[in-house]
Amino acid sequence: MSKSIWSTLPDNFTCLAPMEGVTDFVFRQVIARAGRPDLFFTEFTNVSSYASERGRMNALERLAVAPTDPPIIAQIWGKNPEHFAIVARDLEELGFAGIDLNMGCPDRHVNAAGGGAAMIRTPDLAVECLRAAKNASSLPVSVKTRLGYTYLNEFRIWLPTLLAEHPAALTVHLRTRKEMSKVPAHYELIPKILQFRDQCSPSTKLIINGDIKNLTDIQRLREDLGLVEGSNNSMEDLSLGEEANNSGLSCAESSDGARTPASESRLKSSVDGWMIGRGVFENPYCFTTHRPTHDELLALFHLHLDLFDEYSAKLEQKTGRAPSFEPLKHYFKIYINTFPGSSELRTRLMQCHSTTEVRQVLAAC
Repeated sequence: MSKSIWSTLPDNFTCLAPMEGVTDFVFRQVIARAGRPDLFFTEFTNVSSYASERGRMNALERLAVAPTDPPIIAQIWGKNPEHFAIVARDLEELGFAGIDLNMGCPDRHVNAAGGGAAMIRTPDLAVECLRAAKNASSLPVSVKTRLGYTYLNEFRIWLPTLLAEHPAALTVHLRTRKEMSKVPAHYELIPKILQFRDQCSPSTKLIINGDIKNLTDIQRLREDLGLVEGSNNSMEDLSLGEEANNSGLSCAESSDGARTPASESRLKSSVDGWMIGRGVFENPYCFTTHRPTHDELLALFHLHLDLFDEYSAKLEQKTGRAPSFEPLKHYFKIYINTFPGSSELRTRLMQCHSTTEVRQVLAAC
C-alpha cells in the first residue's frame, strides 16, 4: 500500500484554500507557476450532482486535474451518505491523493441544502457522511470546517465529534458560520484545538485557516503561539472541557469503536499545516518570499489568459459549450492591484468582453 499523502508532507506544510469560483482548473496552474503550495484542493463538488446522470458531466469538469496539480485533494460536499460513498469510490481513479469533506462553507444556498457549515447542526449526519466516504475508498479522508455555526463555544463539542472519527486531517477555519469573515480569526483558540486533536486523534493532521495571507503571517503566528519546534506551549486546562465530557463522547474511543493507541496519546503540541485563501488576491506569489515586479505580474496575467483560452477551446470541443468570460474578471485585481493607476486600469478591464480585448488593454499600459 502506498503512503498516505498526509505522511509525505513537510512540517508546517502550506495549502491553497478551496474557494468556490476561484481555485479552478486554470487558476491552480497560475499559482503553480508563481510558486505552488505543498498541497492543492479543488473547488468543492456536490456529491448529489455527481451521483446523478444529469449533473455528472459538470461535476467531472470541476474535478479535472491539471498536470501541475498533484498532489491534490478533491473537496466534496452534500448531505447524502450514499452519494458521498459513490463519489469517494471514483476519486482515486481520477488522480486524487485524498478526499476532503466540506463542513464549513457559509454560503446560504449550500447551507439551505443541508451542506457545508449546516453539517455542524447535524453532527450525527456529518459522522455518517464521513464514515461513508472512509468506508468506500482507500484514499485518506479529511474534513474542513468552522468553529461552530452560530456560537463560538460550539467547537468544544463539534471538533471532538469529528476527531473521534480519526480523519486523516482536520482543517479549522477559526470563525463561526455566523461570523463569516467579519471578525478577526480566533487564533487564541489554537492551543485548545491542539489539545482536542492530541487527546482525541493524535495521528490527525491539524491545519489552520483564517486571516493567513502569506508565509510571514505563518511564521509570526507560530512565534506568537509558541508553536516552534522544541518550544514549550503554555496550554492551560488539558481536559476537553465540561461541554465535551457531558456530550457522552470519549476521544479515547470513537463512536465506531476504534481506539487511539496509548502510545499516541501524548501531546503533539504543533500545528501541522497552514491554509492560505484570500491572500492570493493580494499576492499570487504568497506561497513564496518573492516580491514580484510589475512585469512578472503582467506575465502571470497573460499566462492566466492563455490558459483560460486553452481550457475554453478544449471544453467547447468536448461539450459544445465554452465557459463564460465574465467569471474571469474576478481575477483581474490580483495582477494589477499594485500598478500605478490600478483603479482606472481595472475599470477599463472590467468593460472587456473577451480575452482579446483584455490583451489589447494591457498592451496599452
